[in-house]
Amino acid sequence: MILYPAVDIKGGKCVRLRQGEAHRETVFGDPVAMALHWQEQGARFLHVIDLDGSFDGEPVNLEVVRNICSRLSIPVQLGGGVRNLSTAAIYLEAGVERIIIGTVALEEPAAFEKMCAAYPGRFGVSLDTADGRIKTRGWVKDTGLSIDQVLPQLTEAGAAFLIFTDISLDGMQQGVNVPGIAHVCEISRIPVIAAGGVTRLEDVQALYPLGEKGLNGIITGRAIYEGTLNFKAAQAWLDAQA
Repeated sequence: MILYPAVDIKGGKCVRLRQGEAHRETVFGDPVAMALHWQEQGARFLHVIDLDGSFDGEPVNLEVVRNICSRLSIPVQLGGGVRNLSTAAIYLEAGVERIIIGTVALEEPAAFEKMCAAYPGRFGVSLDTADGRIKTRGWVKDTGLSIDQVLPQLTEAGAAFLIFTDISLDGMQQGVNVPGIAHVCEISRIPVIAAGGVTRLEDVQALYPLGEKGLNGIITGRAIYEGTLNFKAAQAWLDAQA
């Protein structure tokens, strides 16, 4: 199981938001430097989000992402503002290994299917929920839909992986929604990556058994920046279970 350190970019800086709200941010410095730091701490894969892109609907921090990819030897997955195939192609050419799609996958299913067909295995879908309902457009639009309703068609469209985020827990450091993640793993035919609420090693340990149900990885952000979770120790614990 892979532990993904998150590097969220807003205004050219590495930040963390609480519950995805743009005005509740904490700045943690230069995103390239942070990406290199997590690689040095043993990261196998980096999770990058262009927060400006998520809110604006277009890529904003392309050059920062390009710099990250050129400096790292580990792969990068990226989300935020990728709303069409041409933008996705630019990021893939910039060195991004795989792309995370949110809004378009739900609002423009034909466009999402086209992306998946053009680059098989390189597109995943991010399903971010609050009170069981999926939100899009930077977590500000309530779709009124549940994961159970949309996941089958997204899988048919060619999604290679799923990132599930419990927005109510994201950045709050209150622990993880194990039952919710377990349910998603049970209904998903593609690998699942969990996000939201990972605060301590105990959260990683609580999620680890779900690997048998299809949980492929865990994303962590604020916890590794504020020190409640030691990234290197957590990845070492995961490795020791193999």
